[in-house]
Amino acid sequence: MKISSWIAESHSPSTNSQSVSSSKVFFLMAEAKSAMRKPVFTKVDQLRPGTNGHNIVVKVVSANVVMQKGRPDGPKLRQMRIAECLVGDETGTIVFTARNDQVDLMKPESTIILRNAKIDMFKGSMRLAVDKWGRVEVTEPASFTVNEDNNLSLVEYELVNIVEE
Repeated sequence: MKISSWIAESHSPSTNSQSVSSSKVFFLMAEAKSAMRKPVFTKVDQLRPGTNGHNIVVKVVSANVVMQKGRPDGPKLRQMRIAECLVGDETGTIVFTARNDQVDLMKPESTIILRNAKIDMFKGSMRLAVDKWGRVEVTEPASFTVNEDNNLSLVEYELVNIVEE
């Protein structure tokens, strides 16, 4: 509604229409930015199978490349790398599957922000992943120590179908 009223006002003849329309555009952009939601960060122990949209701050405990396809001297577009990284916070740890450019960011003891992460199931255990709709960011070192006693990827889940009669 505010946008339609702005359009109607910007087309009305005015002596100073250029400054009026540019100030209204700025106001609309500022209003749209303030309407954006703040991210809600969760802890590792709150993760459940089949969920997505998680924002998590974690530390990398270990990282090892499990698959690398393509020639190292070949074109970068054809290379594919996958690394399994143990990441966690003060509540627990989980295996994070890093793909391609994400592998370079996963250095032990670095602090990472995972945005829009999802839980994938692999052989009955949970794996954390960030696809093209998410983001992996390196941030300043966090002050927490990782609780390696609670590894959520070691818990085995079984999908049970319930038939209602």
